[in-house]
Amino acid sequence: MKKHVTLALALLAATALAGPVGAQSTLRVKPSGDVRITDPHLGSDSMARNMGYMVYDTLFAVDDQLRIRPQMAESHEVLEGGRVWRLRLREGLVFQDGSPVTAADVVASLRRWAQNDGLGQQLIARGAVFEAEGTNAFTLTLNTPWGMVLEALGKPGAPVPFIMPERLAQTPANRPVPEVLGSGPYRFVANEWRAGDRLVFARHAGYRPRGEAAAGLSGGRVARFDRVEWLIMPDQQTAIDALRKGEIDIAEDIPADLLSVLRRDRNITVANQDELGVAQQIRLNTTQPPFNNPLLRQALLHAVNGQDFLNAVTTDPSQGRVCNSFYVCSSPYHSTTGWPALNLDRARQLVRESGYDGTPVVFLNAAENTNINAFTLVADQLFRSIGLRTDVQAMDWATVVARRQSREPVNRGGWSVFISGPGGLDMMEPVSHLGLRSNCDRAWFGWPCDEEIERLRAAFADTPDEARKREIAAQIQARALQTVPYIPIGVQYQLRAHRANLTGLLNPPAPVYWNVSRR
Repeated sequence: MKKHVTLALALLAATALAGPVGAQSTLRVKPSGDVRITDPHLGSDSMARNMGYMVYDTLFAVDDQLRIRPQMAESHEVLEGGRVWRLRLREGLVFQDGSPVTAADVVASLRRWAQNDGLGQQLIARGAVFEAEGTNAFTLTLNTPWGMVLEALGKPGAPVPFIMPERLAQTPANRPVPEVLGSGPYRFVANEWRAGDRLVFARHAGYRPRGEAAAGLSGGRVARFDRVEWLIMPDQQTAIDALRKGEIDIAEDIPADLLSVLRRDRNITVANQDELGVAQQIRLNTTQPPFNNPLLRQALLHAVNGQDFLNAVTTDPSQGRVCNSFYVCSSPYHSTTGWPALNLDRARQLVRESGYDGTPVVFLNAAENTNINAFTLVADQLFRSIGLRTDVQAMDWATVVARRQSREPVNRGGWSVFISGPGGLDMMEPVSHLGLRSNCDRAWFGWPCDEEIERLRAAFADTPDEARKREIAAQIQARALQTVPYIPIGVQYQLRAHRANLTGLLNPPAPVYWNVSRR
């Protein structure tokens, strides 16, 4: 009996901490895409990540200066020269089914996440052993010290090391969990989910925010609305009309051609969704013809002019810039050294030298997305101009997410190219770099496979000296110019519009909707 009274008091206290909700009952958001994958550990899908931040919590998080801060963690200590890490959880952490968060849940979640994530795989390669010590503490033991443990446990990019109950985290890492259940500020209302239409989140009354002010993804995640509804609106004009009428509160990923209308409306505010931008890129399937041929991939480096792609969606230079590098423009390792000059004749020559046999290049085109559709059409025309046959297949983003998992040849439902914009934070340095990972079946979609890049990535992770890190990062880029896992387009800054009576919106590397209030 005493146990139940204690839990009830904890829930009441947590509700008080969350602040008043009252008439601020529902926040309606048009997200940048639909959600097809609801398991945030499975891969790199940004919508699964965004949904994850609504539902789950993390041990650490980045603040608005990209510094790692404690979140679920109360404290940590480093022992044996960095080989052993002991971490303690905050008191009062509760899952959305009312069960307490324990060290066993954390250990099982981290073991599962590490199998699919680049930084997690580096932990595994260093003999990572996660062990619970009672209900509220656990240890991470490595074979040798590693200087990127906090970066791994606090990484904000997909797949994020979200914590889920042990019973769910025991699901094999290549299979989706059967239930969406976390300990974050909102719970997923599964019985109101209508695929292609809406997702609903309800305030988690048992959530206990940190006492610090929210900054980036860190600090107090205070849920000020009873409900948050994600309304799927593939047609951008429909979404903008709904925003101006007050039928929705927020619209993500605003296309450039609609900005002037919104900026003239005094009831609407337009701002950057985040400050790092997204690293737009042409992702290539390196396992199937035609792009299993490196000469054909190298041909594209000579053909793609990122400015032509950006010009297709905006003439405002503040909304995007070309980055002729495998590292995003804001990265300390960004360099154009060795980048091939644009030369369509050279591109055509490499196509001929590759022995290209006319196998069609199948584009997965998320036609509902203004940017992706425009970029795909530019790429289609460019590819044909250098002698490639193309087949552009229109679909929604959720279908792209499902289809890109296929490893079949193009004549059996496979694919050759999709265009995507992972967050800039995922493209800053070699270890967590989503696009450069070249560990074959465990790499990002397209599955590049190169032992030399993987050797250099491991060396980068093991090197404390910053000058040496820069050397290794340059060597990785030089090697990637030969293997060509993808073709960078440039960095683009996503814009978000919202009703002017909303306050408290944050702009971290992933869109989040805690701390938002309506005046």
